[in-house]
Amino acid sequence: MHQIIAKGILSASNGMNIYRGCSHGCIYCDARSTCYQMRHEFEDIEIKINAPELLEQTLKRKRQRCMIGTGAMSDPYLPIEKRLQLTRQCLELIEEYGFGVSLLTKSDLILRDLELLKRIHKKTKCVVQMTMTTYDEALCKKIEPNVCTTKQRFEVLKRFQEEGIPTVCWITPILPYINDTEENIRGILNYCKEAGVYGIILFGIGVTLRDGDRQYFYQKLDEHFPGMKAKYIQHYGNAYEVTSPRNEQLMKIVREECEKHNIVYEPSRVFDYLHKFEDKQQGEQLSLFDL
Repeated sequence: MHQIIAKGILSASNGMNIYRGCSHGCIYCDARSTCYQMRHEFEDIEIKINAPELLEQTLKRKRQRCMIGTGAMSDPYLPIEKRLQLTRQCLELIEEYGFGVSLLTKSDLILRDLELLKRIHKKTKCVVQMTMTTYDEALCKKIEPNVCTTKQRFEVLKRFQEEGIPTVCWITPILPYINDTEENIRGILNYCKEAGVYGIILFGIGVTLRDGDRQYFYQKLDEHFPGMKAKYIQHYGNAYEVTSPRNEQLMKIVREECEKHNIVYEPSRVFDYLHKFEDKQQGEQLSLFDL
């Protein structure tokens, strides 16, 4: 890992990434793609060491409060967060200045900040998002080797639901010929139902592969699924969108189960919810798109 002094911390849509790169080792990670122009090895995590100072300066200048999102490009709860606590410091500032927050992670380290997130949600809104792709625990450890398993993530979602904090599950990506099965999809959906998630995000049954990401993915296919790389090349070539042949069948199951259990599954509706700021003391609701 290495530290930098960053010039900015929030994107135009109020997204925040404190770290760049990852140590989770997920075999499909799009953030490895060369289009993102990362100038260091992916596992050599870049740390914006001045992130809290930058965030405080930015929040002070905001004309209106809004939702702050984190986790879109790099998990805010990487193992180094245990020591550095940069995510926690930023959350403390978000609470102090009365902003809302939406976090996306695969790590149960987020439970460290449960009480802090409860305080934020009492004032405004906090939404915890978890990615769950693989119901089978042994398979999960191959696909996402250096982070807690799907069952542990389900327990995290359930804990936040019990504490009154809304949750969203990303069921993506699903890898063709590997975990694109009815058993896998129903297993994850059962977790979502039991954990009482507000919504799921799933754009379709498949994965995206670009330069940089594709090479690493194929390397891991050779390591864990002999012969699978040749199958991908035969069926998909160098396509960016790699859609499962079971897409229609499995998406039908998703729609039916979500409608049956009142889980929001249209991505646009879930994103609208994630972006909607709520001031519980003033009864005010603002979308970050209106700022």
